[in-house]
Amino acid sequence: MNDESTNASITTIKEAYKLVKPYINKTPVLTSKTINEIASKNCGKNRQIYFKCENFQKVGAFKARGAINAVFRLSDSDAKKGVVTHSSGNHAQAIAYAAKLRKIPAHIVMPSNSPMVKKNAVEGYGAKIYLCEPTLDARESTTKRIMAETDSSFIHPYNNDNVISGQGTVFLEFVEQLREKGVDIDTIISPVGGGGLMSGVSISAKSYNKYINVIGAEPSGANDAFRSLECGKLLAHSQGQPNTICDGLLTTLGSKTFQIIQKNVTKIITIEDSYILKAMKLVWERMKIIIEPSSAVPVAIALFSEEFKKLNAESIGIIISGGNVEIDTFPWSKSKF
Repeated sequence: MNDESTNASITTIKEAYKLVKPYINKTPVLTSKTINEIASKNCGKNRQIYFKCENFQKVGAFKARGAINAVFRLSDSDAKKGVVTHSSGNHAQAIAYAAKLRKIPAHIVMPSNSPMVKKNAVEGYGAKIYLCEPTLDARESTTKRIMAETDSSFIHPYNNDNVISGQGTVFLEFVEQLREKGVDIDTIISPVGGGGLMSGVSISAKSYNKYINVIGAEPSGANDAFRSLECGKLLAHSQGQPNTICDGLLTTLGSKTFQIIQKNVTKIITIEDSYILKAMKLVWERMKIIIEPSSAVPVAIALFSEEFKKLNAESIGIIISGGNVEIDTFPWSKSKF
């Protein structure tokens, strides 16, 4: 389904921003005095953190950017046949939303364990859901079947140049907003799942400042990106299945995203779920905003990672990737940390 080479660049990201801008929210940049104090105290340095809050984006996550860019770049003849994708939730919602905007059919393959809030949202945008077993093989085989039955265009959740370019608009917009505040950041931290966001952000960031620290944030229980960069080749999850509260980061890197991340990312830092939940709870309590576990990974690393504490970083940008949470089952209600 995928070509290994990538054409995503700062040029395609700027073009994507022009296309998607009318259909997306210009999400806010927030700060927290309390979180800055914790980050500074923990590392013994004065650190300022700026949060790019894509939890306020259409569909509740950054994924709207890449999905709209990909769907709207289809030819009219291809578009009218519809689109198909596989996703645990946020990309699913984003494709459903983009297809609704373009008034075309959307077929969404979702793992059976996807959060109900995300399934409901996908159906709410008018897409048809096909449930499958929660494995990559099941996702891909079901997707191939739907493609054959419908002749619809496949839009990969991350290993797609138009998706990557759309996600890269997050950083372009972030930088514009920071400049209005007179701020230059020396470090950017983004979550890593399949790597679409990380890839797009890294391209934009290196165009902004070739010396910027570009940090990938990954749960220890789903550390394929960390291990892949360590050994220089794409690896699957160890033990076969990921084990983390971060449902949005369960996928492995793709051929395109691995190539970009290998080139642009300073390092991948991993952290345990207990710290991720602690960071998530802190953001909910102190910043009064809802973020999902995947979004809390870069926050946890900025606050609690011993490796990050040693990094020369004073002005730090964090991508809050989404805020789609099962409200009925608070993840910290049964956890101790």
